[in-house]
Formats: sequence, structure tokens, C-alpha cells
Amino acid sequence: MTRPKPTWVLESVLNPPLHARLRKSALAMGCDVVEWRDDWLPTLPKLSAGPVIFHGSLNVAAEIADRSEWQPGVFCDVLGFRCTSWYESARPWLVHERWLATTVQALVDDAASVTAPLGSPAQIFVRPDSPLKPFSGRVVNTATLTLQSLDHGFYYDDSTIGVIIAPVRDVGDEWRFVVAGGEVVAASTYDAQQRSASDATVPPSAAALAGDIAAALAPPDPVYVLDICETDDGYRLLELNPFSGADLYHCNTDNVAASVTREIARLID
Repeated sequence: MTRPKPTWVLESVLNPPLHARLRKSALAMGCDVVEWRDDWLPTLPKLSAGPVIFHGSLNVAAEIADRSEWQPGVFCDVLGFRCTSWYESARPWLVHERWLATTVQALVDDAASVTAPLGSPAQIFVRPDSPLKPFSGRVVNTATLTLQSLDHGFYYDDSTIGVIIAPVRDVGDEWRFVVAGGEVVAASTYDAQQRSASDATVPPSAAALAGDIAAALAPPDPVYVLDICETDDGYRLLELNPFSGADLYHCNTDNVAASVTREIARLID
């Protein structure tokens, strides 16, 4: 019996060069490719008798994850990618040797008490617990911390959202790896400040660490991305992110399309 071929849905307006490459790779795999349309929500149209997978913006991926019309639809398990869902399991490799979970409001109300278990540093690193990233991670001064300094009222209104706080660490170069079926299938260097791809070669030691983590860590999704960074004590795991809303930078899209297609086939068998 012939399986229905997968359909890729690409939100290409956000990253035309990447999605041009991904489109070509998916078509070469015998998949169908269609462009995302904003008017497809809240009710997703039936596009195919077979599986459908989306790649584009994180907010759209999260909305599709709440729908049941497409299978698998996305690789974007929002709860599974919360830092508090996987940080403890990743402790041996994590860039943060010490960290705490709290809320924006609790941190702003009494930063001294909240940060006391970390040694009450004058500066801390703060990032959202949620993979949807209502604000970007940043270094803040605890003595002058306000809701506005964490973008409250601009990107989000709920001051009780969860955050992770940790001592400040110097981070050097960063690399993105696509993981499918417990294996690294593609990789790219990227410029963290510009959030842009780089042609620099991925160091073998960084790739080896990514492979070790992919093989050992329980995955939030069958396909996801993990980022490795360089620190003063070697390569460390920076974060995990949902595949369907992640920039793939210069990852080999032929490998990505083949691996994702294989994982989809495994899931629907």
C-alpha cells in the first residue's frame, strides 16, 4: 500500500531564502509544498489525505499545535519545551550550572530575596520559561529591575509568567543542530547578535556534544533543534527549541527534509 505523501506548509514570507531551499528539498523528496495563508486560522483547511507539517513563525506553529485538523501539523510541544520541563534532565550539559524558576512579578517585587539562593548577584540573566519567548533573554541589574525592563506591557501583559534566572555567563560562538529520531541530522553556525546564518564551519567538538545530548536526552518532540554555545569551560547546551518555529540558518535542507519525512512516516505507521 502506497503511503500518502506528506505536505509541507511554509510561511515563506518570513524567510524567503531559507524556504526556497526547503521547498526545493521537500519537492525532491516527493512531498507537496504549499504556502501558508493567515486566513487559515482558526479552522485549518484539509490540504491532503496524508500528513501535513508546518514550518514558519513560532506563534503560528503554536496555534497550529492546538488544532487537530493536520497530523502531525507541527513539531511544537509548547509545554514540553518549557525550560522547567527539561532543564533538570539536561543539567550535565546545560550552560547554567545554577538556575531558579520564578515569575516576573515575584522577581520585580523582591529581587534580593528571589536571587539569594544564587548569591544575590548585582546582575542576573533572565529568560522566559516559555519557548514562545514573550521577551528576549537578557542581563539585568537586580537593584533597578522593573516590569518595563522585562518588556511587560509591550510584548505581554501577564506579570505572573514564568521566568528562569541564572548567574551571568560569558557566551561565545553558537551553533544550531536539528535533531530527528534521536540523531543530529543537520547543523549551522549562526550569529547570535544578528540572529543570522554564518558560513563558519561547525567545530567537531560542538557537533559531538550535540550528538551526545540528542542520544541521551528525552526529546520534547520527535524533531527539534538544540543550540550549543562556547563558554570559558568548553561547549555547553544553550537551549532547545521547537522545530516548526525555528530558524534553520544554513542547515542542510536536503537532510532536514529527508529526516522529517522519515520521522513523519514513523509516527503515522
